Amino acid sequence: MLRLDLLHPQLSGNKWYKLRLNLQAAKEKGHDTVLSFGGAYSNHLHALAAAGRIRGLKTIGVVRGEPAEPINATLTFARQQGMELYHVTRADYRSKNSPAFIACLRERFGDFFLIPEGGANVAGVQGCADIAELLNWSTPVAASSCPSERVVALACGTGTTLAGLLLGRREDYRILGVAALKGDFLENDVRTALHNCGVADPGNWRITQEWHGGGYARFSPELLGFIRGFQQRTGIPLEPVYTGKLMQGLYRMLERGEFPRGTEIIAIHTGGLQASPAFVENIPT
Repeated sequence: MLRLDLLHPQLSGNKWYKLRLNLQAAKEKGHDTVLSFGGAYSNHLHALAAAGRIRGLKTIGVVRGEPAEPINATLTFARQQGMELYHVTRADYRSKNSPAFIACLRERFGDFFLIPEGGANVAGVQGCADIAELLNWSTPVAASSCPSERVVALACGTGTTLAGLLLGRREDYRILGVAALKGDFLENDVRTALHNCGVADPGNWRITQEWHGGGYARFSPELLGFIRGFQQRTGIPLEPVYTGKLMQGLYRMLERGEFPRGTEIIAIHTGGLQASPAFVENIPT
């Protein structure tokens, strides 16, 4: 497992890779304010708030859904880091990418540098390409007389990190994405992201929809029990939105014999643990 969750106490997982070049661009263009979008438990807003404080940038988080009191730990942290939270209805949130909605935000908040939800833009993909350099295979293919298959597996929300891995891939391995939400649009989003980066689809990757558990941020007692058991066995914490679904899916695929014997698999832990205890602490052993 590539433990990106251990990179930084507040900017863990793939979030810093998505944000780094975006924040650099904001500074280069003279912006002192960055605005982005997310749900009430958004890992992206959590990380952006911390990164903004560290880099000396004001941050604004447009949050999906009406505010609830008391606010949860994710939004409490974001507010403590200095992020201004602006709640919008779910109907308005669906229009978040429209020019009219962005114009309304600029009228309300003034000038800002816009980062799409989840850091899903060219800068986010290019930043995630650096993750490919961290993959540490136990045996290089060239050193083996009978090379085994190599697979990188990761959970997918927007497909940005997977697109970044394809952009940064310099060796021969397959990439498997485990969708965390319903819908067959992710493959097209990955190809669009690569096109926007000026590269063709290199192939040798796929996204499975089998383990989303009913939709984004939906999870069953079975999944929560798997997460609890996994942590007890390995000492590695997971969360139920992304990494729990990734590892449960990998375990089930291994049980079904979907990977040939000798396959080397690197699972990428993309972080997002700040809300995990609230989901798993009361699960019966």
